[in-house]
Amino acid sequence: MINDSKVPEIYGSLVFSDSVMKEKLPKEIYRSLKKTIEEGNDLDITVANSVATAMKDWALEKGVTHYTHWFQPMTGITAEKHDCFISPQADGKVIMEFSGKELIKGEPDASSFPSGGLRATFEARGYTAWDPTSYAFIKDNSLCIPTIFCSYSGEVLDKKMPLLRSMEVISTQACRVLQLFGDSAVTHVTSEVGPEQEYFLVDRGCYLKRKDLRFSGRTLFGAKPPKGQELEDHYFGSIRPRVMAFMQDLNKELWKIGILAKTEHNEVAPAQHELAPIYTTANIATDHNQLTMEMMKKVAERHGMACLLHEKPFAGVNGSGKHNNWSLATNTGVNLFKPGKNPIENKRFMLFLAAVIKAVDEHQDLLRISVASAGNDHRLGANEAPPAIVSIFLGDELTSILDSIEKGCEYNCTKANTMQTGIHVLPDFKKDTTDRNRTSPFAFTGNKFEFRMLGSTFSVSGPNIILNTIVAEALSEFADRLEKASDFNKEVDALIKETVIKHKRIIFNGNNYAKEWVAEAKQRGLLNLKSTPEALPYFVSEKNIKLFTKHKIFTEAEIHSRCELLLENYCKVISIEALTMLDMVRKDILPAVYEYGKMLAGAAKAKKEIGIDISDDSEVALAEKLGRLASILFKKADLLEKTLISAGDKNGNTAAHAMFYKETVLAEMQEFRATADELETLVGAKYWPFPTYGEILYSV
Repeated sequence: MINDSKVPEIYGSLVFSDSVMKEKLPKEIYRSLKKTIEEGNDLDITVANSVATAMKDWALEKGVTHYTHWFQPMTGITAEKHDCFISPQADGKVIMEFSGKELIKGEPDASSFPSGGLRATFEARGYTAWDPTSYAFIKDNSLCIPTIFCSYSGEVLDKKMPLLRSMEVISTQACRVLQLFGDSAVTHVTSEVGPEQEYFLVDRGCYLKRKDLRFSGRTLFGAKPPKGQELEDHYFGSIRPRVMAFMQDLNKELWKIGILAKTEHNEVAPAQHELAPIYTTANIATDHNQLTMEMMKKVAERHGMACLLHEKPFAGVNGSGKHNNWSLATNTGVNLFKPGKNPIENKRFMLFLAAVIKAVDEHQDLLRISVASAGNDHRLGANEAPPAIVSIFLGDELTSILDSIEKGCEYNCTKANTMQTGIHVLPDFKKDTTDRNRTSPFAFTGNKFEFRMLGSTFSVSGPNIILNTIVAEALSEFADRLEKASDFNKEVDALIKETVIKHKRIIFNGNNYAKEWVAEAKQRGLLNLKSTPEALPYFVSEKNIKLFTKHKIFTEAEIHSRCELLLENYCKVISIEALTMLDMVRKDILPAVYEYGKMLAGAAKAKKEIGIDISDDSEVALAEKLGRLASILFKKADLLEKTLISAGDKNGNTAAHAMFYKETVLAEMQEFRATADELETLVGAKYWPFPTYGEILYSV
C-alpha cells in the first residue's frame, strides 16, 4: 500500500518536468525554452545543448545509462531504439556525453515500419525530432525523449506530428474568433483531453493456455458461461484484493512518470475495469495513454495476470472502449465549453458550440473513420457501445436554447433544481440542468465533449487530430465571416441561428441503441458506416483531402497512405484470427473431441460386453452427435482455409480485399465458431483443451 504522504514525493519523480528544468537549467535558458514551448518559437541550438547536458546529468543521478527517442509510428504502439551515453576517449577511458544535436535529432533504421506505400522497404532512413512540449521521462532504466517521426523526404510516418499540427491549427482559428470577442489577452488555445481506459484482467495461466488470446487478443472460440454480466453485480462492485493490489501498483508506476491516474473501478463485465486520468493537453494525454496501456500489461504480468486491451475479448459480454473527453482552454485559464449560469447569454460559448455542431455534422465520416478497426467493429452498434451512427447529445437545456434560437422566441433560463432526499440527516444538493446519455457517441457533459466510440486499444491521437481539424475548419469559416461583419454581435446571432437550422439533424438526445433511431437517422440523412471497409473509402474523398491539405495536417499522399495502411491492417488482423482458428481446431479441438468420443465408445462397448442394451444409450447418442459435429467442423476448416487462400489472390485493390474479408472470411469464421462452441458444451471438462469463459472471467 502507498503511504498518502509519499504520493507527492513519488509523483513525477521520473519526469524531467518543468520544476526539474527550472532547478537544473540556467535562468536564461529556462526562460527561452518556456517561450519556445508556450509560443511555438524556433528552438535555439544553444538552448538544446544546455537542456541536453542537464537532462543527461539528471538521468545519471537516477542511475540511467541509456537514452532513446520515444516515438509513435503508425503501428498504434510506441517505438524506441536505445543508445548509451558512453563516449570513448583517446586514453582508452570513457565519459558520459549527450549533446543538443543528439537531443534534437535521431535516426532510427525505420524501413520496416508501416507507411501505407509512402516509401519503399530499401528507403531505410527516418528521422526522429524532439518534441519539447512533452516532458522526457525515465522508463526501464532509459531516458525516454518524446519525438515525432518522419521519412528522409519529410513524409509524416507517425501519429504525433499531425496531432501537433492539428493543435496549432485549432489554436490559430480559435484565437481569431476570440480576438473578435475582445479577448486580446488570449494568445493560445489548447485542446485538452482526458481518456478513460477500459480493460480486462484475467489470470495469466488461463491466458497462456489460450492461443487465440495470445495471437489475436480476443477469444475466437468460447461457449456462453452459466453466468456472465446478467446480474450487473460487477459494475462499481467491491474490488477484489488481487485486482486492488494491481491497481495500487499501477498507480504508483504511473504517478512516477507523471501520469495523473485518478479514478479506478469495476466495469460492467466480469473481470473488466476502468482507469481515468485528470485532464491535460491532447499531446501529453496521448503520450500518457500510450504509456498507461504499456504499464497496465507490465504490472499485470508482475501480479500473475494478463491485461486484455482488445475491444471485444469475449463474445456475449461487454467489450472495452476508451472515452475521449475533449475540450478547449485558453492560456488565460478559460474553458471555452463552460456554458456559465445562463448559456444563451454567453455568446462566445454558443458560437463555439455551434462550431462543434457544424463540424460533427459535416464530418461524420471522419469521426467514424477515426475509430475504425477490425476489433472495434465488434463493439459499435452493440448494446454496450454507441452505434456506428455519429450524433451529438446536448441535453435538455442546450437543446431548448437552440430551439428558441431557431424559432426566434425568448428562452426562459432553467435553474438547477434542488435534489431533495426526504431524509433530514442527508443534505439537499443542486442537481444538474440535464441528465447524461451513455448511449450517445458524442455527448456534451457539462463543460466538455465525450467522444465514446473509441476502441480500448486505440491511440487517442487519431480521434483528436480529427476533432481539432474539423472544429478548426468551422471556426475558420466563422472567423472569415465575422471579420467582415459591420455589426459583430448581430452577425454572431445570425451565424449561430443559421448553423443550428442547417445542422440540427446531428443532434439526438434519445436512445441510440433503439432500432427506431436507425430508421430515423436514415431519414435525417446521417451516415451508418457499420464496418471499417465501409468507412475507410470516405477518408480519401475530395472533401476530406481538401480539408487536411488546406490546414497542412496531411498531404494528399499521406492521406492515401493512411487509408491504405488501415485497410491492410484490417485484412491482416482477420487473416491472423482465421489462421489461429484453424490451428486451434486442427491441433487441439478436434483431437479433444475424438478422445472424448473414444472414451464414450469404450464405455458403450464395456456395457455391451456385460449384456447391457445400448441401442438407446446416452454414450452412443452423445458419441454420434459429437461425430456429426466433428465432421462438420472438419469440413468448415477446409472451407475456411480455401477461402483464405483465395483472399490472398485478391491483390491490387485493398478496399475490395478488405470487403472480401468482411463479407466472406468473417462470415465463415462465425459459422466455424458456432460449431466449435456447440462442441464445447458437449465435451467433458477434462478433455476440453482450453480454459472456458467461466474459468477465464472468474479467474482473478
